[in-house]
Amino acid sequence: MADLNLSASPSPGGDAPKTSASKTSASKGAASKETPKLRMSPAGDHSPVSRTAGAIIGVVSVVALALAIFLSNPTAPTTQVTGTGTGATASSVTPTGHTTRVSVGIDGMAFTPSHIEVPVGDRLIIDFTNSGDQRHDLVFENGVTSGSLATGETKELDLGVVSGDLEGWCSLPGHREMGMTLHVQATGATSGASSSARTTAPGSHDHGQDAAAGPATPTELTDYAATITPRDPVLPPATSETERHYTFTVTEQTVNVTSSLTRQTWTFNGDAPGPILRGHIGDTFHITLVNNGTMSHSLDFHAGLVSPDQVMRSIEPGQTLEYTFVAKNAGIWLYHCSTAPMSMHIANGMFGAVIIDPTDLGSVDREYVMVASELYLGADGQSADASLLSALAPNAMAFNGVPFQYKAHPIQVKTNERVRVWVMDAGPNLATTFHVVGTQFDTVWREGAYVIRGGGSGGGWGQVLTLGAAEGGFVEFTPTEAGHYSFVNHALSLAEKGQTGVFEVSD
Repeated sequence: MADLNLSASPSPGGDAPKTSASKTSASKGAASKETPKLRMSPAGDHSPVSRTAGAIIGVVSVVALALAIFLSNPTAPTTQVTGTGTGATASSVTPTGHTTRVSVGIDGMAFTPSHIEVPVGDRLIIDFTNSGDQRHDLVFENGVTSGSLATGETKELDLGVVSGDLEGWCSLPGHREMGMTLHVQATGATSGASSSARTTAPGSHDHGQDAAAGPATPTELTDYAATITPRDPVLPPATSETERHYTFTVTEQTVNVTSSLTRQTWTFNGDAPGPILRGHIGDTFHITLVNNGTMSHSLDFHAGLVSPDQVMRSIEPGQTLEYTFVAKNAGIWLYHCSTAPMSMHIANGMFGAVIIDPTDLGSVDREYVMVASELYLGADGQSADASLLSALAPNAMAFNGVPFQYKAHPIQVKTNERVRVWVMDAGPNLATTFHVVGTQFDTVWREGAYVIRGGGSGGGWGQVLTLGAAEGGFVEFTPTEAGHYSFVNHALSLAEKGQTGVFEVSD
């Protein structure tokens, strides 16, 4: 995949095109000579002499025709190939002998300028500077590409002689969909003229094509889940220390979704979700972020009350960052990569949860955690499909990262045990309504407060824990009979895409 990264840099000083004259030179080369091989044809004249003579006559005729055309119109357009080795543009136009040079920078998630006008026949050179706050590239449909540039880096792109309109974009996942496109308009071109180029440059991510691969079916997802060891949903109690130290190492890797479909994930410590942290009010959390990926990444802990400017900045591959916060309030808090586009980084696996126990948290027999998330599966081996992501149309759903894993591997519980389930909706977009079939909740705690505790007023109990994206809470219940108790996102179309599991209750 193409490199990606983040950091800050001033905007380029000026966007206006500058035109300068240049001279083009033709390369010279000599054609190699080869002694004709004599072959017998299967029918007709079998004479080697007559076949050789015919070939000579044909060559002479072609040369004569070409010479006649040149003499009748010595200014006829020639086909010229120009470029820098990162790609070349073939154009059947008359070169003007002039070069249009344009400086292109980045402002936020947009190229500046995003529209360039170039006379047909001019040679176009773009001085591309990554003046954004993370790693970017610029690729064109004719194959010319800057490669991945860190903040502040500059690359000269020679697009050759312009014969028609040309499209460019940033190929990092999700960046094109956020508006990082560049249109080159060929002025003076005949109607319908356009670049005869490939629609996807090397290293680009055409997510519209990714979507054509289609989602994995629920059966395929379930069958694969049965072959793996599920992520342990058990939530250990918080330890006694008050200074808590963790290292989060970013990796980008390819993992299976089914036996025949893979996806590219971006992870903290090799798993999605990342580590589940737990502590008490007043604890200090020290997190060292190590970026071993190929693009810029960052951290945002909702559990901390800190200025975002430094601790939430994006860092380049090979860099580290220290993030420290004091847990001042109880809750189950989301953490995630905050590098733009955040939805893409979360959708690719860069999320987790921090649980800070309420001071009045009661005891239970079993305690679990479920982090709900959405998958936007594209073509095999690709990252999240940006077109599905922007349309809020996941084609798979998961608790703790893997669709259907707790359906294939039910969670074991005993009758009359008190169970607590912490739930975090990591999103990045959709709501979760957590429900356990065959039970009612005597306790519902949501976003810092008890909605129901020990049964509600007038004997009322709960049936769902409703959470929007980035919200969290917990429920408590006690199954009294043996059996199989499904738990689901009661937005049932989402449950049917993988956000479901089973508590297997035995005596």
